[in-house]
Amino acid sequence: MDSAPSLSSIDRTTSKTMQHNHIRHLQEIPNIGPAIERSLIAIGIMEPCQLVGKDPYKLYRSLCDITGSKQDPCVLDIFISAVKYMEGGPARRWWEFTAERKKHLGS
Repeated sequence: MDSAPSLSSIDRTTSKTMQHNHIRHLQEIPNIGPAIERSLIAIGIMEPCQLVGKDPYKLYRSLCDITGSKQDPCVLDIFISAVKYMEGGPARRWWEFTAERKKHLGS
């Protein structure tokens, strides 16, 4: 059985990602304010398009490493929401990703 995605599913994914390609500033992404923007810049994310394809869990760990302290878990929820949004997902409140984070981390 072939597990490669169909051309139509690739087109839908590309189309969804392109829906948000007009965003030029990090604070245009839902849930991103000045503090989270500074956090993203600290870990090398300068433009919204750089979030596409990123692992939000790795971004969070990088932020914890750079700051030398464990960040509030809600920051991870915001990173998840931002990555998913920039990959074409709908705008959702950051706390709607808390259950996903807890399931992923086993907590």
